[in-house]
Amino acid sequence: MKRSGQFVKNLPGKAAYHSFKPAPLPPKPDVAVDDSLDANLKKAHRLLGKLDAASNLLPDKELFISMYVRKEALLSSQIEGTQATLDDIFNPHLEKNKNQDVEEVIRYLQALTRAHELSDVLPLSVRSLKEVHAVLLSSIRGKDKEPGQVRQTQNWIGPPNATIENATFIPPNVNDMKEALTELEKYIHNESRQDPLIKIALIHYQFVTIHPFLDGNGRIGRLLAMLLLRRYKLLEHDTLYLSYYLKKNRREYYDRLTDVRLKGHYEEWVSFFVKGMIESAKHALACIEAILQLRERNMKRLDNKFRGQQKKTAQRLFHHLEAQPIIDIPSTSKNIGKAFNTVAKMVEAFVDLGLLQKVGGDKRYRVYAYEEYLKILRDGTE
Repeated sequence: MKRSGQFVKNLPGKAAYHSFKPAPLPPKPDVAVDDSLDANLKKAHRLLGKLDAASNLLPDKELFISMYVRKEALLSSQIEGTQATLDDIFNPHLEKNKNQDVEEVIRYLQALTRAHELSDVLPLSVRSLKEVHAVLLSSIRGKDKEPGQVRQTQNWIGPPNATIENATFIPPNVNDMKEALTELEKYIHNESRQDPLIKIALIHYQFVTIHPFLDGNGRIGRLLAMLLLRRYKLLEHDTLYLSYYLKKNRREYYDRLTDVRLKGHYEEWVSFFVKGMIESAKHALACIEAILQLRERNMKRLDNKFRGQQKKTAQRLFHHLEAQPIIDIPSTSKNIGKAFNTVAKMVEAFVDLGLLQKVGGDKRYRVYAYEEYLKILRDGTE
């Protein structure tokens, strides 16, 4: 067997094909850490620590973290070809206007929530990933792809309408897949001295190579990386959106995975992955700083503009905008507990201040956007 595994012949005669059987982790020989990778590992650890510290200083930590989670959900779905935008996810009429692309992003959010719920009662395992997968693929598109079940048939990867004969990659057959999943689960829980960032890079590679589900493997693989950052105590919160880097470098992402399978180039893959951690952490830190600066600037504008009860209403509306940056008046009135006319007048005051922009809808259900805030969050999603 080669360092990364071997191709295994399946079926006789004209029906024969070769699937890939990955070698168990860690690779043999183990990943070599040269000076460049060592320096980047140290840099990545520093930045992850800095990101956690910055997250803990946020005035409303859970609110901001929810923004990052939505961004990761969107980016990860976009890698798979989903056409939803950040504005779609924040649309106040989401239920009425929801399409299949938007639904897939929502399912990812629900899957991550379910993963965290399970982490309190189950170790990270194939069993827990199956439950997460069941949530992810409960959408219209995914419901016929055996949600929550590892595949019982051979699958393959290739261009649209590709057959097994012209597939670009054929994952392990069902028996080899089950064996590889068992070995991967052992490796996840193996208490080794290997740098946890190297472990996460290898686990992500191995999972998407095993391709245990009929659909959703890439999204589960990226979600798994987020879960491992917390399990290995590298991050306390979901504030790193790795899909930002993987989407931007999509071609190299797939090429690096292929090079491991064909050539055993684990070092190049790990180096690429760790650079992604660095770039993603830097981007998240810059996003936090930009949001905090925007918040401080706009809070001062509200302090200078409003007094008394009006000021309290303005602050409540502003806080709501940071959780829901695209609004209409009826739903906002309900959410912040203020009368329709009170909210309508305050929204108009925010428009005059330049805090909100009218972006559509009829008179009663006119939609407004906190555009400065959205511009920060949109970076990388367009």
